[in-house]
Amino acid sequence: MKYRNTVEFEVSGDYALFSDPVTRAGGEKSSLLIPTYEGIKGVLHSVYWKPTIVWIIDKVRVMNPIQTESKNIRPLKWPSGNDLAVYTYLKDVRYRVQAHFEWNYNRPELECDRNENKHHNIARRMIERGGRRDIFLGTRECQGYVEPCVFDEGEGFYDQIPEMAFGFMYHGITYADEAINEEDKNKLTVRFWRPVMKKGVIEFTRPENCTDIRHIREMSIKPFGKGDNFIGADEFEDSEVSGE
Repeated sequence: MKYRNTVEFEVSGDYALFSDPVTRAGGEKSSLLIPTYEGIKGVLHSVYWKPTIVWIIDKVRVMNPIQTESKNIRPLKWPSGNDLAVYTYLKDVRYRVQAHFEWNYNRPELECDRNENKHHNIARRMIERGGRRDIFLGTRECQGYVEPCVFDEGEGFYDQIPEMAFGFMYHGITYADEAINEEDKNKLTVRFWRPVMKKGVIEFTRPENCTDIRHIREMSIKPFGKGDNFIGADEFEDSEVSGE
């Protein structure tokens, strides 16, 4: 199903590192073989983000062969000096993404900003410009590049592979202000799933439909208020027009 406010773009980079945050605690980092929902959502947040909307990643198409490369790294070690570690990255990545946005009903104070055409048009313009902020593929050192595309066009490396399963995998994090299910309200929740790639395409499970979840801690929603951290609908429109 393709939504009216769907956006399509291609993101590529020399390296990517998508991983479960829990596995990074020991200092060594190793990428999962495919991008996580949270990683692609982070790319979209760098392209265009507003608290009024929630980006939903519908599907990702893997265009290049999955390759890994290990590097010896000397990360900073607290309180001083350096440490030795091995990071395993994905190499020469290229993905096509199809996503859409929905209103964040956990923020009724932003109801005045629910203008679908405005947000959709701004998002498409930001994709054409390569994003509002720098694009990263999983981690800060993996620079990415965004450009418009047609999701189904072109040849992908896995187009003729009927099915590939990737087992139990990290999906993403649900913050309190984006929680939909009642049991996730006012909590920080981590999600897991079992992705299957069919002919190069991974269709993501919606966050609220993930059944393997863990509640990490209680979390409150930071409110937005006019004159505080939100300037109001009229001024907001003016700032978007001027490009602020």
